[in-house]
Amino acid sequence: MSPPIISVENLGKSYLVGHQSARGESYTALRDVIGRNFKNFGRKALDMARGRQIIQGDEIEEFWALKDVSFEVNEGEVVGIIGRNGAGKSTLLKVLSRITEPTKGKVTLRGRVASLLEVGTGFHPELTGRENIFLNGAILGMTRREIKTKFDEIVDFAGVEKFLDTPVKRYSSGMYVRLAFAVAAHLDPEILVVDEVLAVGDADFQRKCLSKIKDVTANKGRTVLIVSHNMGSVQSIANRCILLVDGTIQAEGKTDHVIDSYSELSRSLDQNDGIYKVQDENCCLNSVSLVVNGKTASTMQMGDSLDILFKFSRLATTGIPHAIGIGFESLQRGRVLSIGSTLEGFAIKTDGYQGSIRCTLGRLPLNQGRYDVRITVADNHGKPLHLIERGVHLNVTLGDVFQNGAFLAKHHGDFYWRSGWSFDEDHNSTLTMDAST
Repeated sequence: MSPPIISVENLGKSYLVGHQSARGESYTALRDVIGRNFKNFGRKALDMARGRQIIQGDEIEEFWALKDVSFEVNEGEVVGIIGRNGAGKSTLLKVLSRITEPTKGKVTLRGRVASLLEVGTGFHPELTGRENIFLNGAILGMTRREIKTKFDEIVDFAGVEKFLDTPVKRYSSGMYVRLAFAVAAHLDPEILVVDEVLAVGDADFQRKCLSKIKDVTANKGRTVLIVSHNMGSVQSIANRCILLVDGTIQAEGKTDHVIDSYSELSRSLDQNDGIYKVQDENCCLNSVSLVVNGKTASTMQMGDSLDILFKFSRLATTGIPHAIGIGFESLQRGRVLSIGSTLEGFAIKTDGYQGSIRCTLGRLPLNQGRYDVRITVADNHGKPLHLIERGVHLNVTLGDVFQNGAFLAKHHGDFYWRSGWSFDEDHNSTLTMDAST
């Protein structure tokens, strides 16, 4: 068995972070300011003399962006690296791309690496698109002959033919990333490292990029590491995933399982993060409950019946609720379903309301997965009175909704639907089966 193309062992990366100390004095004398600045100047001069990094501030903290990270990637794999902002994803890619050195640990790369970490990385703004293709290709280690062979494909993929001889400083951010990705993807590196820059491109170009990544891995055996906050993209192309939390690996394995872990982590961290927002104190939405098959619950099986119960606690003369909006959102694909009371002709009493309102959804045809239920209560002018962004969660588990032992896989979409199948009596004769073929 061939060795892994990427091996990471006990990788750590630390940075020195400077802070201005909070001394808590009621006032600061001039001599204190002079003394503090003189002390900082002396420390910086000593750091400069010793060739160390110069840090601003009079208090220095060592911050570990990566801590004891270990994993392996085999040839031809597409590995998604996910996590919240500040988890260490981009730092990891920079270490793997040899842009920055690790503080400790070991990284082994068995192949040429092409990196796309920031818009325009490796481009010179004064040079034209044509010149930058050759410049970036040379930076990636390609010969001029190799670049010429792929030149037409790169230009066609990027879609910048009209601006090929225009300095790239006049390109939009989308044109920048299209050309940069085209160069990195077409110059046949053994390892392609892609950060969140694909989010800059439009929807059509993102689909083209994902299709290209699938092509180079399936047909050419290339290895891809991709960082993205778009869980749908990661789910569609990644063989497996790595979840980073505070610089450490929290989960690693099959893409669906790791994304589920990330979803649970995000919800737990968001519980006290301004999820429930009261826009008008006079509107008193007391509670929101999910009712599954007649009982309050947060988990339902595919095919179960779902109601949503809203309770208001008092009448109001202002901030009167008039409409309720409900949205079901998944981490992978965002909003998948929207429901509105006024869309169906239901309006809350205009003179204020006290009591309960029930939204009956029946057998909700959602596929298995975890969903955030976003609630908006608005007045008759559309002004939000209450907003619940991620405070209500619904977990849909696998169920035999068709009563025949057939189950719908996650990748088959967000919904299932009952349909009728029969032979068309008028055209029965056109359907033939020959056992001999």
